[in-house]
Amino acid sequence: MVQGRPQPSPMTVGVVGAGTMGAGIAQATLAAGHRVLLHDADPAAVARGRQRIESGLDRSIEKGKLSPEGKEEAMGRLREAAGLEEIAAGSDLVVEAALEDLALKRSIFRALDMHALPDVPLATNTSSLSVTRIAEATHHRERVLGLHFFNPAPVMPLVEVVATDGTARAALQAGIDFVAGLGKTPIVSADAPGFVVNRVNRGFTLEPLRMLEAGEATVEAIDGAVEAAGYPMGPFRLMDLVGVDIGYAVATSLYEAFDEAGRFRPSPVQAQMIEAGRLGRKTGWGFYRYDEEASSAGAADIGAIAAGGAGAPAGGSSLLSAAAIVERVNLAIVNEAYRAVEERVASPQDVDVAMKLGAGHPEGPFERAGRLGLRAVIEGLRRQAAAAALSGDQFEVAPLLWQIATA
Repeated sequence: MVQGRPQPSPMTVGVVGAGTMGAGIAQATLAAGHRVLLHDADPAAVARGRQRIESGLDRSIEKGKLSPEGKEEAMGRLREAAGLEEIAAGSDLVVEAALEDLALKRSIFRALDMHALPDVPLATNTSSLSVTRIAEATHHRERVLGLHFFNPAPVMPLVEVVATDGTARAALQAGIDFVAGLGKTPIVSADAPGFVVNRVNRGFTLEPLRMLEAGEATVEAIDGAVEAAGYPMGPFRLMDLVGVDIGYAVATSLYEAFDEAGRFRPSPVQAQMIEAGRLGRKTGWGFYRYDEEASSAGAADIGAIAAGGAGAPAGGSSLLSAAAIVERVNLAIVNEAYRAVEERVASPQDVDVAMKLGAGHPEGPFERAGRLGLRAVIEGLRRQAAAAALSGDQFEVAPLLWQIATA
């Protein structure tokens, strides 16, 4: 885990994009004592963003984390910027949080780069796009980096600080210091598909979906087993919360980025649920049904949706034990963590921190591997490769894992 250094305060931080993430980043920045310049191409979005920030600060007051006077002072440090030129010229650091559209982000960075002083770091909050491709739109690529906040940004403690091959050390350190100054934990990731969390955690949802596809376990059995193992939320509850369509888009993006590697194959169950309009909590129906207060009302019937008509096992029972379900999910995550470290995406320590703080895992994958023993992990991977009904390359032992275990 990287350490931040003391930074001048208050800074003026430009935030481009006033949607959910932009407003959340602005709120966290204001709460840390900085000034914020907020801009959105849609003036109505800026008004909504200001309202989100006020509401977020009100919740901090309710929790006793902020005084009414503190809220007033924070809102007094928030200004709206008329355009990107004003943001660029008036900020010590800029964070872009616009829509996940490469052409849009490149146009924003091109404009920011034209008007900001050369040493002003320009950060993108992208969760799935290449920071390198965004930086290519600028003349000063060395000052471009990623600051991937997690939703909700004021609450989630992790930020992935993403460095391209061309990011200058000074810009990277400025990002680290800024994140640490917000009271959050920065981890450094290379500019690789999915960064750390979205890549390493893919097995948390894709393995349960494969079990469901093959008729090996029910939604309730899988969620129950995973939650009993210490995870704050089962994979299907999580997919419903995030949005089935969002999870499918992330899986598709990684599948394409990794040359259609089997372990990242999106599930046809997700595709069929999207076609049926079952996107999770936001539509009132996903893997579970939800009442008007959006509380769970029991698992929905997915028998007709699961690929090949297999669906859940007859009678609502699970063919896999709770231990087998949890082992399969955990081993897929551990194996991918070793692949990511071998590719120099992040250090083992940062991967562990990221998975605990960004994905809520009870322990990091390298901590788990150390506790189980690498030989046992390899034996488990081989066992799963032979037993899983729908097995891609997710259980093929990562070369680095094999190398360390047999050294």
